[in-house]
Amino acid sequence: MAFVNEGLERQRQVYRRWAPVYDRIYRGILQDGHRKLASLAAAAGQDILEVGVGTGLVLPYYPHCCRVTGIDISEHMIDKAREKVSRLNLNHVLGLQVMDAQALEFADNSFDAVSMPFVITLIPDPERALSECARVLRPGGEIIVASKLGDGVGLQGAIEEAMAPLVHKIGWSSAFRIDRLARWAAERGDFDVVEIQRAFPNGFFKVMRLKHRHPT
Repeated sequence: MAFVNEGLERQRQVYRRWAPVYDRIYRGILQDGHRKLASLAAAAGQDILEVGVGTGLVLPYYPHCCRVTGIDISEHMIDKAREKVSRLNLNHVLGLQVMDAQALEFADNSFDAVSMPFVITLIPDPERALSECARVLRPGGEIIVASKLGDGVGLQGAIEEAMAPLVHKIGWSSAFRIDRLARWAAERGDFDVVEIQRAFPNGFFKVMRLKHRHPT
């Protein structure tokens, strides 16, 4: 999801290698976070954009009354997601597209919710991606982020810092802070952090709701 072609192509090559094995490695450990993400997004409204759809692991968890559109930077991941949609008859999935989260190709006010499953730490400019998500949201909509989100305090914060180089190799960042997302919301002035849920294992992952305020 980078703007520099070299970086963009490097990410795509990484995902090309991961696509055939991603489900076997991550399905179990991410399942609780995926379920909670889908449930919260569906509660915000029927029209949902999933940013970073990957191989489509979250798609079966959305209620079939929803209308889900998914994007990802990797064509190989999208191909796997399309196979899953066809095999499982996921008729609530309207479309899957290769797209950069930092430059969404959707009109303003297109969705009730944007879900971001374990992708925020992979985006070179997450604040820009969040602003794009905000742009395509309808008034009162929500951005739901599932990720490894640290709080940076005490022993847990020290462990997160120490683990950062290792965790980065598998696509997460143990140094990515909850307050970074909260700061983005506060600086915009029209989003609030309304909920943070802990997810398996033992709160290592978190699911965070960012809600747009209705104009007053």
